[in-house]
Amino acid sequence: MTDHAGAPPTGPGPLGDVGDTVTGLPVVDLDTCADEPIRIPGSVQPHGVLLAVSEPDLRVRHVSANVVDLTGVAATEALGRPLADVLGAEAADVLAAHLAAGDDLRVRNPVHVRVAGPAGPVPADAVLHRLTLGGGTLLAVELEVADGPRPFSFPNTYQAVRGALERFNHAATLEDLYDAAAQEVRALTGFDRVMVYRFDADHNGEVVAEARRADLNAFLGLHYPASDIPPQARALYETNWIRTIPDVAYTPVPIVPPFDAASGEPLDLTLSVLRSVSPVHLEYLTNMGVHASMSISLLHDGRLWGLVACHHYAGPHPVPFGTRAAAEFLGSVLSLRLVARAHDRELERELEAQAAIAQVLPVARDHDRALAQALTGDDPGLLSVVPAHGLVVVADGQSATAGDVARDLDVDALRAWVLARPDAVTTRTALVDSDPELAAVLPDVAGLLALRLPDEQVVVWLRHEQVRDIYWGGDPQNKAIARREGDHVRLSPRKSFDRWREVVRGRSEPWAPAHVRAAADLRSRLLEVIILRNRWQMAAAHAVQLSLLPRDMPRVPGWQMHARYAPAAGGRVGGDWYDALELPDGRLAAVVGDVVGHGLGAAAAMGQLRNALRAYLLRGAEVQDVLRDVDALARRTMPDDMATVVVVTVDPATGEACVGAAGHPRPLLLDADGGAVLQDVPVDRPVGIGSGDPQVAHLHVEPGGGLVLYSDGLVDSRSTALVDGIERLVAAFDRPDPTVPVDIDEVMAECQDPDSKDDMTLLLLCRDLDLPSGASA
Repeated sequence: MTDHAGAPPTGPGPLGDVGDTVTGLPVVDLDTCADEPIRIPGSVQPHGVLLAVSEPDLRVRHVSANVVDLTGVAATEALGRPLADVLGAEAADVLAAHLAAGDDLRVRNPVHVRVAGPAGPVPADAVLHRLTLGGGTLLAVELEVADGPRPFSFPNTYQAVRGALERFNHAATLEDLYDAAAQEVRALTGFDRVMVYRFDADHNGEVVAEARRADLNAFLGLHYPASDIPPQARALYETNWIRTIPDVAYTPVPIVPPFDAASGEPLDLTLSVLRSVSPVHLEYLTNMGVHASMSISLLHDGRLWGLVACHHYAGPHPVPFGTRAAAEFLGSVLSLRLVARAHDRELERELEAQAAIAQVLPVARDHDRALAQALTGDDPGLLSVVPAHGLVVVADGQSATAGDVARDLDVDALRAWVLARPDAVTTRTALVDSDPELAAVLPDVAGLLALRLPDEQVVVWLRHEQVRDIYWGGDPQNKAIARREGDHVRLSPRKSFDRWREVVRGRSEPWAPAHVRAAADLRSRLLEVIILRNRWQMAAAHAVQLSLLPRDMPRVPGWQMHARYAPAAGGRVGGDWYDALELPDGRLAAVVGDVVGHGLGAAAAMGQLRNALRAYLLRGAEVQDVLRDVDALARRTMPDDMATVVVVTVDPATGEACVGAAGHPRPLLLDADGGAVLQDVPVDRPVGIGSGDPQVAHLHVEPGGGLVLYSDGLVDSRSTALVDGIERLVAAFDRPDPTVPVDIDEVMAECQDPDSKDDMTLLLLCRDLDLPSGASA
């Protein structure tokens, strides 16, 4: 055996592609192997005879050329004749009676018949099935000379595998089950080597158990590329659970005629036990030194999970039908046991994960702990739900990590990637291959399992690279060759099956299905937790917000102030606030602000800014200084928060007003004639990122006029542009009859946009509100 270290394959396997040029021959694309007509080979193996007959008259339409050896009737003479003329009346009557007993032929195979041969009756096993041909069907009768115990009975069928079943039942692990299967099938069939062959997600195969002749080299642990068994061959293994080649060096027996006269089609031998084998596969076996083979399909939910592969090296090795039936039965039982064991293993993982989830959820519901911190805690934490090297959680505007997470990991890029995924649960095992840009900003991360949560929150488990040595039965990059046969070029499979080592890098341990399901279940549970936490936060934020809004508006002769606040759709409390107070020097001050974000954090930031603005105004600072000072405060003490604000001070005696805005919509000025005009006042950058030199504007509020302050939630939404929203607000205050006062509640109703995801605030400061009796403002 040779041992080579190499990089992972970059192209299809040895039966999947040819990129080399063979001297004197054209380059052949081995992808055509997948298109080889293996279902319609036009021939059968010589250890049996195939007849295709019409129903219900049972006349021979097709026959294999070797029918003469069994019956003495030449193929050309058999065509068109009744089945009784070819097999004899006794055999034909038995088959007819079998057909009359029901349509489910497969479960009642074989039929024991005595064929009228040239030297006397020949006992034979007949396997019946139906061929689909040109919209109709033909009955296929496949005959093999009987061998082994007769008739099939409890002692010579079930008893033959009873011991194997007991071993299967007592196998403690999957590995024990694999080993028992290999040994029992070899004892039953007498092959020199029996292997249990398991496929991975990419259809590459691994030998997970082996029973062999003592002088043979071990294949245990070797891998074989998916291209060794093309997709159409895998499909046939899912249809025919057992397949035998008694003599790899056989000469194919043609079917006469090769095409059906009525449909013009060749016979589809998908269900045939005698179907001839692909020349490429025969050469593949020859290159391995195999003289006879048999395979038993292992299925999981109807899909090919693996194979029991039997090889014989000493020469041809026919297996009697009874033994094949027993082997097929073992394969069926083994499939069930493997599925049960796999389910048991998955269930154990799932129960462990569910137990961990049950411990994590109470911690996540704790309102006194930030959600990100609660989920990344050590006892318990999400690393106990899904095994991983590291964990990243972004929730409620905070991020936290657990486990082995690099300091320079780009959390923002990771979060953006997760939010862009179409599925709520996403897995990766080879980021370098699947998402190289993300891999570049996630050092030492090869795989991830990510959950996308509402409000742009994410949970991501991270796994490091798992460097593995995979030992292949031959170089998986070894190219097949093209051979000229007369005027034709055909494919020839690889010849080397020496042990070949591949070092696999850039991949993480795969995520177990049970852990993926647990993560999905956790996401559903976290949605409930988030709803509960949001309700609590909204209630707390609403209480904070209401406690900070002024209970009463200032009462100054000749002036009135009115304000309204409405939370965003769904009751989400944001960072809007308003304030109004009378300053020590007699001026009126009005403020409308908006902290970016929602929930308790926004409400808390709003409270800090509101109190700071009050303090600066009450000490007598000018509007320009107030904006400058509150921006400096936010920069130093609230680096993660940002807000917009508009501040107005008014001299009640003269109506002279000073207005300053930081990132906030400009106010409206109302005149005594019922008009409303958006004011062109300077607007500095928002609080927290201000310029340091905010500018102010001076306005005059005439008797009967007023000022309108508002937040952007009233004029801007996903369906309404800011310009259109402001025009709508101006129109609401633009009164053709100035004697009719403005109803602030009506304005809120007219301007409120159901598509708005933000809260809304409106403050109205009016001069000389001598309103008619019964009017409201």
